[in-house]
Amino acid sequence: MNQKENSRRLPSVNEQIRSSQVRLIDQNENMVGVVSTHEAIQKAKAADLDLVEVSPGSDPPVCRILDFGKYRYEQSKKERANRAKAKVVETKEVRLGRSMKIDQHDVNIRVNQARKFLLDGHKVLIVQNFRGREMMHAELAHERMENIIKTLDDVSKVETPPKISGRRETMVLAPDKVKIQQYLAATQKEKTQKQTQEEE
Repeated sequence: MNQKENSRRLPSVNEQIRSSQVRLIDQNENMVGVVSTHEAIQKAKAADLDLVEVSPGSDPPVCRILDFGKYRYEQSKKERANRAKAKVVETKEVRLGRSMKIDQHDVNIRVNQARKFLLDGHKVLIVQNFRGREMMHAELAHERMENIIKTLDDVSKVETPPKISGRRETMVLAPDKVKIQQYLAATQKEKTQKQTQEEE
């Protein structure tokens, strides 16, 4: 983030506050009421703290007396936590080879790759390319797409159904949270049972 963006996001402090009057909350969380901005700044300085405009949209704006350095630190900590929570959903692309001639083993490898992406919470764009006269057998590509939908049905839902555009057929599968939870629970149960049998 550059300096300009940073300063735009930070609240006005002390002499930066434009309003002639503010609604003041002191350092002990007490509502002082409406006072002149000059008086509020003097009170903040007397407490060796800052006057910070926390609600600029109010009339008059609401200001608090607090430690601005500490306030900035707390705000940036909150923002980091929020960014960490908001997991970015990417759309991953899985190509079924350069043509329809890809064999089933390679298709399976790509389907497993798509499953991994879905389990990680990403959407998956499945792409089947056509070469030469393969467009004449587009129904085979459609059949392949339908089989993939069935195979990945335990962890996904169809967001964009298979469609042909130019020399390729595409579809988008999205992760289904409920199905994924059930799938992971079943996988864990299977693993536990296997371990128990091996120990016996």
